[in-house]
Amino acid sequence: MRLVNLDNCQTGTLLGKSIFRENGTILLTQGTYLTNNLIKRLKELNVFTVYIEDEVSEGIEVKESIPPELRQEAAMAITEGLDELVHIHKRPNVHGIMKTGRVVRSIQKVFKDILFCLNESQAALNLLAMAKVQEDHVYNHSLNVSIYACQLAIENGLPIKNIEEIGLGAMLHDLGKLYIPKEILNKPGRLTELEYELIQSHCELGFDRLRKIHEIPLPVAHCALQHHEKIDGTGYPRGLRDHEIHKYAKIISVADVFDAVTSHRTYRPAMLPHQGIEILQRGMGTQFETKQVELFKQCVAIYPPGLTVLLNDGRTGIVSKYNFQSIGRPVVRIIKDQENQAVQPYEIDLSANEHRLLDIVEADALL
Repeated sequence: MRLVNLDNCQTGTLLGKSIFRENGTILLTQGTYLTNNLIKRLKELNVFTVYIEDEVSEGIEVKESIPPELRQEAAMAITEGLDELVHIHKRPNVHGIMKTGRVVRSIQKVFKDILFCLNESQAALNLLAMAKVQEDHVYNHSLNVSIYACQLAIENGLPIKNIEEIGLGAMLHDLGKLYIPKEILNKPGRLTELEYELIQSHCELGFDRLRKIHEIPLPVAHCALQHHEKIDGTGYPRGLRDHEIHKYAKIISVADVFDAVTSHRTYRPAMLPHQGIEILQRGMGTQFETKQVELFKQCVAIYPPGLTVLLNDGRTGIVSKYNFQSIGRPVVRIIKDQENQAVQPYEIDLSANEHRLLDIVEADALL
């Protein structure tokens, strides 16, 4: 199985993994043979890459970090929960208060299930493993950020109570965006100064809503307020510096930026994991706490199985296995030689001594 750009799919291509809508329901099931009409429809729904089965990638296993059933449950809980939290405040009565409590408990439950799943897993996080329709990115982004932030909190060795609060804070960190018109959030062109200020206001809008909910701890509300602060003081909304920023927000900011740049947006294509890590590294000591970036690198699959890579000697291959002990040096199945000619596939382990001079210089989903 391997990840490919939808532009390179044709009639008869075998879909290797199901494609999901943002609410977690299946749009197209694994094992479907694509047709021109299906490919056209997927493009209309902003699906850009898919996993396929073919001879050169036979036997390569792509594991999801979160089981599809749990992700579907979590996606529905977040989608329904965020919408409810935005509108419940318009009904400040006993019924509204009780419903708020149920919404918070529902989100807490799915996060605890995610936490249990991550604690049981020994694999690096690979959220590319699930192909998704890009509908309203706020909901899917909130789920992804909570998964990344949870794993990063685990890497920090934090107590379970803190991890659960970080997870809830990550799921709710962008609540304020639901108060902003979608045409501004999804605007493909350059934002005006007024539009940019409006988008920046989502931090305070979310905080103002969350701090009034009795069931939500104040540090969780501060995740919404501070996740765009930078340790050098150039962030927003308050320009806080290193020691002034809550630890939860420092963790969530790393997860937030990584998921944002590795997800498609109307104004730019998605980056691949290794490119997202490069963005984080460039921000160490200015935007992000260096410790958090270094820990994050240890828990995310920089070169996940199924990804096409180019080596520095000119050969092309597909990542077949992830080396958890050497995150930048996976096992690669070579499929083309230095002249870009197809070869009988064979595998090399980049972590082995005999391959120490080989490096991955490019990775994409184009082949």
